[in-house]
Amino acid sequence: MADAAANPRPDLPAGHPGEDPGPAAEEAVFYHESALNAAWTGTRLAIGGLSFLFGAFVFAFFYLRSVDSAGRWHGSGYHAPPMLWGTCIAFLVLVSAAVHYAALQQIKAGNKKLWQAGGLIALCLGLAAVGLQISELLYLPFWPGSSGYSSVFAGFYPVFLVILLAAMAWLEILLARSRFIPAISFVEQPPTHRETFEVQRFQASLSSFATMWNYLAAMALLFWVLFYVFA
Repeated sequence: MADAAANPRPDLPAGHPGEDPGPAAEEAVFYHESALNAAWTGTRLAIGGLSFLFGAFVFAFFYLRSVDSAGRWHGSGYHAPPMLWGTCIAFLVLVSAAVHYAALQQIKAGNKKLWQAGGLIALCLGLAAVGLQISELLYLPFWPGSSGYSSVFAGFYPVFLVILLAAMAWLEILLARSRFIPAISFVEQPPTHRETFEVQRFQASLSSFATMWNYLAAMALLFWVLFYVFA
């Protein structure tokens, strides 16, 4: 009874004993809205930063290819990386993004289990792409740094590999968090503010991941064209 008197709205954050919960509730709403805005803004800033990073590799690719100093773009004894491997890696990332996008529409309709199934498939496909990329880098048909092409190739794909792995860790965390959110909360207002905040923050993180994963899929396609088709 004493706790109820100190915090007559148990669904809102409580202040000190005997204190009006109004200011505490307003502060909780402020930080909640800040977290939602940070998810949206942070994702766009991350995409912008990654675009500069990837842009450096694109510039290096076209600059070294156009200069081709002393025929060192490909160099002597050049062997192209297997087209099949590169195609499979890009295909797995693209399919993973497509599967997750389709599953995302299901959770918006309250079908949490369908999203979890789709998210798990997307996770497996993404990890398969990471595994194939590691295997390809271990058995390259050229020495890294032996030519302009090999330098850009061996510089870009380890970086891209780490980013893909980080994205898959993000998805795994989302799948783990979704276990504690009732499916009904995605279509109906939860009974407490705390639960509402939890659902909204999860949705913001999920939306941010989908945006990032679609962007990385587009980058996988772009660099597949550069390194395997246009090289």
